This record gives sequence, structure tokens and C-alpha cells, in this order.
Amino acid sequence: MRFHRILFTAATLLSVLGCNKKEALPEPEVYVQATHPTRGSISEQITADATLAPLAQAAISPRVTAPVKRFMVQRGSRVKAGQLLATLENSDLAAAALDSKGAYTAAQGTFETTTRAQVPEDTTKAQTDLAQAKANLDLSKSIVNGRAQLFAQGAIPGRDLDTAKAALVQAQSAYEIAKQHLDFVQQINHKAALQTAQGQLSSAEGKYQGAQAQLSYTEIRSPIDGVVTDRPLFAGETASAGTTLLTVMDTSALIAKLHIAQMQAQQLVLGAEASIAIPGISEPIPAKVSLISPALDPGSTTVEVWLRVENTGGNLKVGTPVHASITGRTTPEALLVPAEAVQTATDGRTKFVMVIASDGTASKKPITIGTQTAETVQVLSGITQQDMVITTGSYALDDKTKVKIGTPPDSAAGKDADSK
Repeated sequence: MRFHRILFTAATLLSVLGCNKKEALPEPEVYVQATHPTRGSISEQITADATLAPLAQAAISPRVTAPVKRFMVQRGSRVKAGQLLATLENSDLAAAALDSKGAYTAAQGTFETTTRAQVPEDTTKAQTDLAQAKANLDLSKSIVNGRAQLFAQGAIPGRDLDTAKAALVQAQSAYEIAKQHLDFVQQINHKAALQTAQGQLSSAEGKYQGAQAQLSYTEIRSPIDGVVTDRPLFAGETASAGTTLLTVMDTSALIAKLHIAQMQAQQLVLGAEASIAIPGISEPIPAKVSLISPALDPGSTTVEVWLRVENTGGNLKVGTPVHASITGRTTPEALLVPAEAVQTATDGRTKFVMVIASDGTASKKPITIGTQTAETVQVLSGITQQDMVITTGSYALDDKTKVKIGTPPDSAAGKDADSK
């Protein structure tokens, strides 16, 4: 009897199992997050690494070698353009400048004497000599004429007329010589004397100015407004000509110098908005494009772009590495989807998204993308704004898979348990 009961029970179980196998298995369902594409503006973000540089920098070196007499500034001192920063020993140069000044003053006196006394005096004497020779010539002519009349009348012998004619020839010769001398004094001697005096004066002035310049080189002044960032020597040490004595940087604004591709640079304009991320500062710092190089870098075939970053508070430091982002081409009214919704096919080139069809299944749709950022991608073709695009849960999802928008029940239960 007990055996028959066992057989009955086994038969019942087999019957039940057979019935379950005949029933249809429930279709699997995947929970996803999805959204419709939106219309909006998107801007291309061009990113690159850079290092902050000063707006202007002056490595100031003396033009003469001499010991440092005194420093007027320290590292960190704020200076203005033209401000005296240091002085060098200059006693020998001061003496040379004084000697040159004396020679220049003497040359000025010589020039005044030559132009106002000597040259006019020579001219006056030559004019006087010419006037006297002219008077003698006129007198000789008068004597010859008188004696010629007397000789014609037989009043004087011919010898007296010949004597008068000889005196006339001598007077004529003296007149010609005096006239030539006056012309020489006026045209050649006068000009040469003035040129000589002017040359001596210019030479003395040049030597004096050179000595003054050498003396001025011992006063070290700042060519720009800025901050003293380096001062390697101390007072008393010798500063060598051509060796940097002080470094001044204008850090009122800093420059981030980037190198980007030519295609990206063609989309930029001066004044374009940008930002830089700095280690230790949570928020990006605003910047603007201040220079776009007109030529490619010959080594990398990239374009150098400068971003100007205001630094009125002085918190940003020269040499800091930064990550820059520039706002490039902007497309208004673009069709946009979240970046996590876009996937790449196995060929490495084709882009696609998974959309939810009307029957609740997932469907793969190839798309053409345009501008993309870290959060958003512009879709040029492939979907419309009416499509429901899967944003989370689409990875490795097969076509025609049944999907449901929401959170899996077990996940929700787990969250509730964790919260309790």
C-alpha cells in the first residue's frame, strides 16, 4: 500500500512538471533610462594644456661692468616704468663725463670765435684790400689819361707816359689779386673755417654725450610696470655687462600659450570666450583669446593661440600648468542628445544610438554627429526629436530586446533596505 502511494506521488509530480514545460516562458525585460532629443545651442570646446606666462617681461642687464653700489628694490617689489632700481659704482665714468664736458665747452667757445670774429675779420680785411687796389687802379687810369693828353700836346716826353702806363699795369694786377683773394675768403676760406669749427664742436659734443651715456648706464631703471621676480646679486658684488641683474614681470594679466590644430584655429576669433582650469582652484578662471598666430609652427604644424587671463589680485603665478578650454564654433537650434547615449560601432567609425520603438523594444540607429562636448552631442542625421533615445542601459543591448523605462524593482528594494 505504501508503495502505491509513492508511485502516485511521483506520477503527480511528473504531470505537474510536464505541464510547466508546455507553458510559454516570460520574455526578459531590461530597465533603461531614456529621453527625447532636444533643440538647443551647442559650442565646440577646444581644449589644450598650457603654462601661464607674464604679459610682459624684462631681464634687465647693465651695459657696463661695475660693482653694485645700491639696490632700491627687493624681490616682490612693485615698480613703475622708469623707476630707479639700482646704481653701480661710477666715479671714473663721472670724471670722464666732466672732462668731456670741459672739452665740449671749449669747442663751443672756439666755434663762437670763428663764426663771429675770425671769419668776418678776414672778410673785412679782404674787402678793404680790394677797395684800396680799386682806388689805386682808378688813380693810375686817370694819370695815364692826363699824360696822354699832355704828350699829344708835346708838353711832356714819351718817357713819362710810358712810366704812367707801367704803373697802371701794376695797379690792374694788384686789383685782380685783391678781387681773387676776396672771392677765396668769401667762398672757400669762409666755408672751410665754418666747417672746421662745426666739426670740432660736433666731435666734442659727441664725446660728451658718449661719456654721459656711459654714466647713465650705471643707473638701472625698469622699462615696464611690474613686479621684481629675481635679483641674484647683493650690493657690493660686481655686475657684468650683459648678465641679468634684475628681472621684472608684468603679472597684471597672464598669458596661456596653446598649440592647436589648424582646423580648430580657423574657427576662432579674437576675443572669443575661454576658461582655464588651475590645480588647487575649484572653479575655472575666465579668459579671452588675445592672439591667433598668422603662421603655422614649422615644427608641429600647429597654430599658437594666446589666452589672456586677468590677474588683478595677483593670485595666479607665472609658470603654473593649466588646462585651457576655448569656446569655438557655436551652432544654434541643434538637435542634441546626451553624450552617454552615443556609442561607436565595431568598425571604430560609425556612431549609433539605441531608441525605443513603438512596441517597447530597443532598436539600433546609426547617426551622423557634429559638434560634441563632454556632456552633449549634436546629431546631424539618423534620428528625430520624436525618437526616445536610451541614455543609460543601452551598452551591449541587442536589437529587439524588450525594454522598460525606469529602475529595476530589485534595485529599488535594495535602496529602500539600505535606507532603513
